[in-house]
Order: sequence, then C-alpha cells, then structure tokens
Amino acid sequence: MIHNRPLLLVVAAALCLSCSCKKSAAAPGGMPAFPVQVQKVTLQEVGESAEFLATLQSRNASVLQPEVEGQITKIFVVSGTRVTAGQPIMEIDPRRQQATVNQQVATRQSQEATLAYNKAQLERSRKLFEAGVISRQEYDNAVSAHDASKANVEATDASINQQRVQLHYFTVRAPSAGTIGDIPVRVGDRVVNATTLTTLDRGGELEAYINIPSERAQDVHNGTQVNLLNADGTPAVSTKVNFVSQRVDTTNQLLLIKAPVPNADHRFRNDQLLHALVVWKQVNKPLVPVTAISRLGAQSFVFVVAQGPAGTAAQQKPVKLGALIGNNYVIDEGLKPGDTVIVGGTQNLVDGMPVIPQA
Repeated sequence: MIHNRPLLLVVAAALCLSCSCKKSAAAPGGMPAFPVQVQKVTLQEVGESAEFLATLQSRNASVLQPEVEGQITKIFVVSGTRVTAGQPIMEIDPRRQQATVNQQVATRQSQEATLAYNKAQLERSRKLFEAGVISRQEYDNAVSAHDASKANVEATDASINQQRVQLHYFTVRAPSAGTIGDIPVRVGDRVVNATTLTTLDRGGELEAYINIPSERAQDVHNGTQVNLLNADGTPAVSTKVNFVSQRVDTTNQLLLIKAPVPNADHRFRNDQLLHALVVWKQVNKPLVPVTAISRLGAQSFVFVVAQGPAGTAAQQKPVKLGALIGNNYVIDEGLKPGDTVIVGGTQNLVDGMPVIPQA
C-alpha cells in the first residue's frame, strides 16, 4: 500500500486537471464590443422616378436636300464650316439648265423683232384705214398680229424668269447662318430630290425626346420634372416636360414626351443619347449612405443598432432599395424614422455582435 501512494496522487492530480480544463472550455468568453458610426433615419423628400433613354434633338437644325437632280460639280465647304445665310455650299451641274435659259433668251430676241415689225405695220395700217385706203378687216388683222406678238414676248419673259429661278436651285445655299455637319456626298455623285447633301445646325436649345410606357400616361403632364444624367449617374440638367403626345405609338405602346434642354455652353450635341430620370411625384422616404448597404446574393441589408441581452448590438435587417441619389440610397421598405443605422465598418459586423455607437 505504501508503494502505491505516489501513483494514486498522480492519478488524482490528473483527474483534477482534466475537470478544470473541461469546465474552462464550456464557459465561452464574452465578445468585445466594436465601435461603429451611426446615424438616425429621417424621412426626406425624394422623387418617385424611373430612368429612360432620351434622344436630344435640335429645333435649330435642318437637313439640306437638292431641289433639282444632277451631278455635283463643286463643294465649297467642309464639315464644321461656319457659314452665313445665302453662302454657296454646293453646285450641281447647271450647264443644261443654263442652255435652256440661253435658248429662251434667244427666242425672246426673235419675238421682240417680230413685235417691232408688227407694231410698225399696225401704225401704217391705222393711217391707211383712217384714209380709207384699206378695209376694216385688214386693219383688224394688223391689230391681231401685233397683239399676238406682244403676248408671245410676255409669255417668253415669264418662261425665262421661271428657268432662271430653276437655275438658281443648281447652287445649294445656306438657308441661314450655322455650322455645316457631315457631308456624305462627293464631287461627281448624282443626286436626286431625296438625297441628303448635309445638315446645318444653328445651335441653341435642344429638346429631349423620351418614350415612356403607356401605363405611366396618367403620371406625366406638362411640368413633370426630368433630370438628365451624366455618364456617372449624377444629374447634369434639370428640366420640365413641355409636351405630352396625345396618342400612343401602336407599334410599341410607348408615349412620347419632350422637355427643353438649355445648351448655351454647347455641352450637348444633336442626336446625343442620355439617361433621363422622369420624376413622377415627390414622396417622403428614408435615405441611407451607400456605405450602410451590404448584400448577400440579390438581397440588400443594413445593420441597425438594437438592444441585446448584454447591451447594444448590431441587428441585420433586409431592405428594398430605391433610386440612387448622389451617395445615398432611397429605402423603399425595411426602415422607419428613428431607426439607428450603422453607416461605417459594416464589413466587420455579424448579426448580434455587440457594438459601441458613435455619431
């Protein structure tokens, strides 16, 4: 028995140590509180809106097409040239038309000679008729010949004027001052009345053409706010609808609306495409910074400060996001005024984690 005493002591010590270790593992240590930045949720006036594509159209741009057919012989300008009203832009081969004018002028000269002869004959016939030398019939014939030759000259004058007006169209001129656009035709090309020669932009205000779904027709009217957006989504220009079409396009069931776009600084271009935010109405909704949003798959979440068993803790709440306004998201569902949202350090948080709120 004396020899086994040290062994018993060792076994007893081992058993005590084992019990102590099991007790320590079963008692979890407390999680330290994590300092976080927070802000109170308040309602702010935001627009209930939807985003569409807008096409900018100039009310001061025109497409130049020829009034006559023929071959282009000269182009006096290049794309981007600033022209004045009446300045020549192109010439369509005028030789055939010029020949027609010359022929009419020659015909008139012949008819003037005939008119002069008939006028002299009429004067002689009048004197002879008054002297009783010729009959009334002969005198009337002289009057008729004179009047016919005079009518021929007047008709030819009208024809010459018409042909000269037609000749004027063979030189295409700027209808007003402006800037020449693209010139798709070249010297030697044959053009017809439907051919586009170039465009002329007089600058100034543009119009945004926006097509919206027909089911939104009751939500838009003259004065509805439209925000044109930059490439990064920030507002570029705020304007208002000044035209709502009275009919829906039957091919796509879209409704056309228009809004003026100031362009004094020439920052926009004709036919430019922009994203446009159409604000249907103003509503009061919560806004939170983008830094407060976390995502898991397609679901968005925020962390709010809640009271837990051991004090304040982070509580994960699902939310439905609305429009992005600057660096803030509109919250359509999931938050109410007075909630305390964690806006910084959310990447380190888990649901139920103790936190120390900091303004």
